[in-house]
Amino acid sequence: MSTNRPMTSVSSPAVTSERRPTTACSGRRRTPPLNRAARQMKTPMAIWLRIPVIVRAVVVGLGVGFVGTISWARLVAANTRYLPSLPWAVPVMALILVAWWLYFAKGRGWPEVTAGARLLSGRANRVPDHLWGPALGAGVLGLFATLLLQGVLARLVTLPRQQDLDPSQYPVVTVFACVVMSAAVAGVVEETAFRGYIQGGIERRHGLLPAILVSGSVFGLSHFTHPEVGIVLLPYYLAVATVYGLLAAATNSTYPSIVLHAGGNVFSAFGLFSKGRSEWQLTTVPPPTIWQAGVDASFLASLAILVVAGVATVFAYAGLFRASRAAVREAA
Repeated sequence: MSTNRPMTSVSSPAVTSERRPTTACSGRRRTPPLNRAARQMKTPMAIWLRIPVIVRAVVVGLGVGFVGTISWARLVAANTRYLPSLPWAVPVMALILVAWWLYFAKGRGWPEVTAGARLLSGRANRVPDHLWGPALGAGVLGLFATLLLQGVLARLVTLPRQQDLDPSQYPVVTVFACVVMSAAVAGVVEETAFRGYIQGGIERRHGLLPAILVSGSVFGLSHFTHPEVGIVLLPYYLAVATVYGLLAAATNSTYPSIVLHAGGNVFSAFGLFSKGRSEWQLTTVPPPTIWQAGVDASFLASLAILVVAGVATVFAYAGLFRASRAAVREAA
């Protein structure tokens, strides 16, 4: 849902804490200690390390995300203008995405001095096989509750309509290939940037709640580049970021959220093309608000279902965190 890690002894460019995650299932590593002498020197690195962790995490995360998303945006724009009958931008972006993933998520490439920081921040850690089911189950339930929340909000305020390209002017194979690649880019790049670099850095220093609030807010604001997205949709993006952020915190990995994010984007894109329905809307035709039609049985039923789904989601995530801590104890 769009919202469509060898270590070296070096400090992360986005984090400085020496605390280690409390819910990691795999790939647990301590943040390398800072060089206190370097802090006292008036070098660019010393100045950078004096900047608050939250600011550094956001700046680095947005930069990492921008490198990945702008590449696809430029390629798909060119593909729609030049030879649109052939989705040539897809294989080109596939190569770029692999290189992006190896560098920013897996810590490969130059300079070697930042390899450990990129590996830690990318959070591309293996998820134990027995945790995949609970993780995906909790995530799907959380996304379902988010859609129900949007159904309630749609009765309180008028939600915007999403505008997109008319797919009928392009070959089906081009549309399908570009939708799938767009979903892959969104899942891989956004989850690595927001749940890895931004949330992970803040989480290790300040804890989970501030990390999700900051990364979720930045995640929502980053979608304001779309003309139809405004402040009224910020609760939606915060809820989505919470669903993905809790998965990353419970498993210490971005893999589950990448799967759900990419899959949700594919579902949303085809829903928009086939039904004209925005990803944040449950119905094609916007319902009247309670200020227009009053509090009716439909609104009360939506509230009741939202409460039930919300409670079920809380229990699902609680079970996932328990299973994650048990996996850590067994591995130790």
